[in-house]
Formats: sequence, C-alpha cells, structure tokens
Amino acid sequence: MARGLDHIVHAVRGLDAAADLYRRLGFMVGARNRHPRAWGTQNQTIQLPGFYIELLAVADTSGIAPHSPRQFSFGAFNRDFVARGQGFSMLVLEGRGALDADQFRAEGMGDFELYNLEREGKRPDGTSVKLAFTLAFASDPRAPDIGLFTNLHHNPESFWNPAFQKHPNSVEDVAGVVVVADRPEQHRQFFETFVGVDAVGASGDFSIATSRGAVEVLTPTAFLQRFGVKAPNTSRGARLAALRLVVAHPSRLQAVPELAGLAGLYVGNAAVIGSEDAMGAVLAFEPGQKPR
Repeated sequence: MARGLDHIVHAVRGLDAAADLYRRLGFMVGARNRHPRAWGTQNQTIQLPGFYIELLAVADTSGIAPHSPRQFSFGAFNRDFVARGQGFSMLVLEGRGALDADQFRAEGMGDFELYNLEREGKRPDGTSVKLAFTLAFASDPRAPDIGLFTNLHHNPESFWNPAFQKHPNSVEDVAGVVVVADRPEQHRQFFETFVGVDAVGASGDFSIATSRGAVEVLTPTAFLQRFGVKAPNTSRGARLAALRLVVAHPSRLQAVPELAGLAGLYVGNAAVIGSEDAMGAVLAFEPGQKPR
C-alpha cells in the first residue's frame, strides 16, 4: 500500500526558540503539548492539509524508557539525537497500525511492538479534545539517525483543523522531504518498501512520489548543487536533511527569510533557509504550481 507523508519531526534543544523561528518565518504555530513521561518530550505543531511539522524538545529525561529488542523508544532516540545536534530527526508516513508492523517484520525492516499514544489537544476556541494515534516503527540500519514510523490517526477530525492551516507566508502544501546519503542506492529498496511506491532514477540519486509529497535521496554533492547549502554530516549514515514547502503566492518568497531576519538563499525559484539559521534543518520554499 502506498503511504503519503504524514509529518516530519524537527528536534531542537529549545522549543520556545524553535516556535519563535517558525512564527518569524510566517507560520501559525500550535500550542505546547506534553508527551508521556516515558518519552519525556514536548511539542508544538504546524499544520498543512494532511501534513504537519512537529517541533520537538526533550523536557524531562528522568523517566525516558530505554530501547529494548522489540520496543523503539521515541524519547531515547530524540534525546540522543539532540545530544549530537539539532535538525530533522524523524520521517513519518500515513499508517495502518498492525498491518504496517506486520509488513515491516516480514520485510526485515524491524520487529517492533506497536505504540499507542493518547494525548489532549485544543481546538482554536480553547476547548479540549482527546487525540489518539498508533505508531508502527521501522528501521534502516544504514540510517541510525533517522527515526522512521507510520502514524494511524484514530480520530483525525479532532486533530486536523483548517483554521490552523492558514499561514501568513502562504505555505499551503508539502512538496517533499530530502534525505542525504553517501550511497543512495543502498537505501532504495528500504524506501520503496516503506513508502510502497517504486523509485524513479536509474542509478544513484532517486525520488519516490507519494500520494502526499515526494521522498528524495541525494548524495551530499547533489544536495549542495540543488539547494546551495551543505547537507548534514553523513559520517554515521544517511540523514534527513530538507523539507520542501509549497508557497501559494510566489511574490512572498523573498519576504519569508527577510521577515525572520535571515539572509536566505535563492536557488532557481526557491527560497532556501540553511541549517545554520534553521536550527539544523534546511527549509526550501517553492512556488506553487496550482492555477490561480
């Protein structure tokens, strides 16, 4: 089954600073949420239709559960990630719960128990709603610094809200995510199975078009040529490097970095915020292709 992009995790050392950065870039940022003590994390989210950016920080390490043979520890993974640096730590696709876990086990992509998460959310009017998700984790041994799982929303009507998806910068959609790897071909089979779609690209760099955004895997050299900024360090393996976002009004592209007090780069028709300015992440704002 083909899986579209669900969300990306931007792991940071200071949640307030990350929320401030994204607000200055013209996004509407949601309220702070607390995760279970076994995770020790807090987040704030930025919604687009069917996709969101999760700003995440570790708040309390005292109760974080350790990894075990069949338990992937969300908290331990992100604690260790931010100890090395900030940036995009996890890639999440649409989920089917137990069906995904069974497939990942059968394909040799990880034998992890499902994780059921419940937390409280808030509507724009301040009223509380209960949110519930089932997470199915996978693992690419050649990418130990990328957390990978699918996410099944049990009550999506309580999570997704058009009022949270209207941003002053006119970002309206996700174009895709970009992974960097020294040898992209080593990750091709994994990502084809994880996404459920065949890749395009005869050798080396490749791209997979999902039902919501693309997953691209590039060499660091190709990444630099494409975005004009350096890719994350790949000495430990492949890394989740960039998020591509669609801007409805191209006239606002130049204003995005300027409003945030950042220089920005302009590569082709895109405005790019490099990792030094975006807390370890690369953000590419691209003009929309939809007729208006």
